[in-house]
Amino acid sequence: MAQGNNTAQPVHADGEGHEHGTTVTAGNERRILYVFIFTAGYAAVQAIGGWLSGSLALIADSGHMVSDAAALLLALIAYRVARRPVDSTRTYGFHRVRVLAALANGATLLLLVAWITWEAISRINQPVEVLAGPMLIVATVGLLVNLAGAWILMQGTKGDSNLRGAFLHVVGDLLGSVGAIAAAIGIMLTGWTILDPILSVLVALLVVRSAWTLVSESVRVLLQAVPRGLDARKVEAELAELPEVAEAGHLHAWTLTDDTVVATVHVTPAAGIDPLNLPSLVAGRLKQRYDIDHVTVQIDPPGKLGVADTI
Repeated sequence: MAQGNNTAQPVHADGEGHEHGTTVTAGNERRILYVFIFTAGYAAVQAIGGWLSGSLALIADSGHMVSDAAALLLALIAYRVARRPVDSTRTYGFHRVRVLAALANGATLLLLVAWITWEAISRINQPVEVLAGPMLIVATVGLLVNLAGAWILMQGTKGDSNLRGAFLHVVGDLLGSVGAIAAAIGIMLTGWTILDPILSVLVALLVVRSAWTLVSESVRVLLQAVPRGLDARKVEAELAELPEVAEAGHLHAWTLTDDTVVATVHVTPAAGIDPLNLPSLVAGRLKQRYDIDHVTVQIDPPGKLGVADTI
């Protein structure tokens, strides 16, 4: 970033200091912990049930539940790491641990989807016996587990993004369980075991969508890409249109965690404007317009912003 004998004035957008964590209630954290235990435990039961019954659909849905259990675990990690204080070598704390975990989780799930698809194609070409009775029992238990999990999460505090995300994952599991029940009943009534691999591919599509989202969003965060919906050049132009600002440039914005955006920007005050007033003005504007949580504003003298930005 362009440097010189300028005055850099860091200001937090909301005026509450330099903390980057998210405050959550102990009740919400406890709810997610309970649902994580239910989901992870039943995913293991479902995988075993799928193996014993020969149902690829149950195994695929187990993979879906594993992905959701991992998402719940990441939500718990997000709560826990936010409490850890920063130190001299990790000035942003440990928030990116969740991003690394999400990337590993997503990559593993993509491998799982590839295996499920390969196995489903093999079973469509050469159908295998599926024990529809045990499959139906396991899928029904899964539906009850997911209904309980959804009910627990619905009791939580509204407006908690972690809790809302966890609830949506559980709803996805509900749909998977309903599909497995439908396939089991269909096999019992018709004897068409091909319904099982077909359903497994449909469930795998649900998994791959979640997995790809995890991977792509994690890579964006780790590459410090500009958050979605934010155009750096457009934001600079908007800041330059403020009466108090003569020039604005060198805007860099990145995501610290999935709900915290950090930015730095250089501005030149308009004639007659006290430069000491600009940092809070610019930070407040970016907070109001783009919900950027932490903004560092550097005041540059006239003509400085024409110099190429270097890092």
